Amino acid sequence: MIDLAAHLPELDGRLEVPGLAAPVTVQRDAQGVPHIRAASAHDAWFALGFVHAQDRLFQMDLTRRRATGRAAEFLGATAFEQDALSRRLGVERASRRDYDAAAPETRAMLDRYAAGVNALIDSATPRPVEYALLDAVPERWEGWQSIAVMRRLGLLMGSVWFKLWRAAALPVVGAEQVGKLRYDDGGLDALIIPPGVEAKRWEATLAELAPSIAALLEAAAPDAAGGGSNNWVLGPRRSDTGRPVLAGDPHRVFEIPNMYAQHHIACDAFDAIGLTVPGVPAFPHFAHNGKVAWCVTHAFMDLFDLFVERFDAGAAHYRFRGEWRPTTRREEEIAVRGEAPRRIAVIETHHGAVIAGDPARGTALTLRTVQTAETDFSFDCLPRLLRAGSVEELYEATRGWGLIDHNLVAADTAGHIGQLVRATMPRRPRANGWLPVPGWTGEHEWEGWIPFEAMPRVIDPPGGVIVTANNRVVADDHPDYLCTDCHPPYRARRIAALIEAGASGTAAGAAVIHADVLSPHAALLRARLAALPGPAGPAAALRDMLLGWDGQMEAGSEAAEGYVALRRALTAVLAERSGLAALAGQPYLSVAPGIVPLNQLWWCLPTLLRNDDAALLAGWSWDQALAEALRRAAGPRRLWGSAHQPRFSHPLSALFPEAGLDPAALPLPGDGDTVQAIGLLPSAGTAATYGALARYAFDVGDWDNSLWAVFHGVSGRPGSPHYADQNPAWSACRMAPMRYSWALIAREATATQILEPGEPA
Repeated sequence: MIDLAAHLPELDGRLEVPGLAAPVTVQRDAQGVPHIRAASAHDAWFALGFVHAQDRLFQMDLTRRRATGRAAEFLGATAFEQDALSRRLGVERASRRDYDAAAPETRAMLDRYAAGVNALIDSATPRPVEYALLDAVPERWEGWQSIAVMRRLGLLMGSVWFKLWRAAALPVVGAEQVGKLRYDDGGLDALIIPPGVEAKRWEATLAELAPSIAALLEAAAPDAAGGGSNNWVLGPRRSDTGRPVLAGDPHRVFEIPNMYAQHHIACDAFDAIGLTVPGVPAFPHFAHNGKVAWCVTHAFMDLFDLFVERFDAGAAHYRFRGEWRPTTRREEEIAVRGEAPRRIAVIETHHGAVIAGDPARGTALTLRTVQTAETDFSFDCLPRLLRAGSVEELYEATRGWGLIDHNLVAADTAGHIGQLVRATMPRRPRANGWLPVPGWTGEHEWEGWIPFEAMPRVIDPPGGVIVTANNRVVADDHPDYLCTDCHPPYRARRIAALIEAGASGTAAGAAVIHADVLSPHAALLRARLAALPGPAGPAAALRDMLLGWDGQMEAGSEAAEGYVALRRALTAVLAERSGLAALAGQPYLSVAPGIVPLNQLWWCLPTLLRNDDAALLAGWSWDQALAEALRRAAGPRRLWGSAHQPRFSHPLSALFPEAGLDPAALPLPGDGDTVQAIGLLPSAGTAATYGALARYAFDVGDWDNSLWAVFHGVSGRPGSPHYADQNPAWSACRMAPMRYSWALIAREATATQILEPGEPA
């Protein structure tokens, strides 16, 4: 058994650290959160790099490797496809480019952060246990690598997967039905802007999609035989305190360690607290600086276009506007733990790299994405955010952000609140949003960029409340094409209703909203089951249980588990009857990490059921499908929390199962539709696989009343007392104080470390 404690850093006392200009104080509170005080930004960034590496060095190293296509060196063959995709997309090349183009202040921040990471690596601090298990050593950090880490965390997040899904499904369901394969719309979309307004989604006509359909069917001919968040803000007239309240929770797949870490950093230029990204300086997503607080949700802007390309026999050329242009080709070698290196061929057109299909067969899909296509200036925004003194200044500070799209919601101490879509968006035809488009015609090219000033925003709306929950930002009659696929409006509607009922009037009161687990589908299901001819036996018992269910996805509810069992069975019936289940493994669905038909249909199901649209059931009615699903789902029931309990898996657990790397987990309520969005992958079972990585509530202006929690702990080092100490409170939807005042921090500190300038070795 490995002695995990032997691999933990010392977090108390004095430590000489070459590279500092002046001493830095690091005080840790009861949750282990580091509060870092430096004399200058020069030393603050260095100290953050050092402290990040104290707690999260292996995570930072692995994320860097995943970004640059080198994770298989640690993880083996299971990481090869993801590495290959990162190489094809040129993440390292794009990140080096962006570093070279960054402002001098930005490069200085990145270089000082990297110097701090390297100072930890060079120190006598014990290396994380993972290096002992792998018999490896950490490589030194370089400034551009922080950009690669940030790029990886949002890479291909959003619309590309829906386009690939519909492209694969098109030959199976036909052109008339493929438009139905999208997220449930809840009847009407609830818009973020203007708050409280609803709108119907735009649906592309067959005529508008005809070129894409023809191109995809041509590409499919040779084979024809054969993955959210909440936030809300109340203005001062709507809160109980006369100050804004800003709250929310980022939803992502549960990765160990957490992609976020709680930190507080202060110097002569700023004093900010929030959620950092290990490997990245500053606060890209969630923080306050004593004057303005900000947080994000994914805005589901369409940053990705897929092109069906025509290639010549050797894929040396591709067709564009009547000409044959040369492709760009290179080979990459990927090292794989436990086996010989593998080589991949990377083929690019001016649209981007081939990510699916075989160009040698004449057609393949290329990807053009905002995330890599042109120079990005997102990191120039990070120092500016820290200096912003108001919502307006904060939004101006984000000019140039493009790595991933966000609803940036903010509030300031003057009482202003706002929401801005923080994204860099190309102008192109709206039809690009549905399917891969023909690349050879030139009719689907990007036509410049939507100006920063034209991106949707609202400041101080009349109702004094803004809610975002991955729902549609603006109606589809907006002058610019922004979005095709987004999450259903259920969470946004429920949050708005709870606020109207008096919830979240204080930071502490935000926990009522965080904890809400009312399923939006209970009434729909009850109505359908009540009209169903009565089944017999165990199916009748399940039907009766669900007819009496209150819709609460509580951990102690058997009916909640029965609902999920029925919905999974009904989704499986839909997959089978539609023929879409057979698509598993289809090349378009094999782009890493892969697309599973059952998971996609899970999100389509409620709209089809609500509309009584049985076109994909191959002659069955929904009553027949429900009867069959009841039969399959009937049987002994479990408590939902037990069925839904996650397993938090360290990335090395599969290689070293006896090392004790996995933190604890408890039974959980909720599902992917509830405000407490603790979701599952229906193809994999009922265990929770994603949810709130953190929860937070800012009391804007009385900052010590702010609250937060993360799902395991501050530390990423197994064996640390702060590796999983926040999980019990997080599992119960409780939060701890977010200490900001330095006098209070000093009184409550459980450890204090002074980093002193030292002589280089």
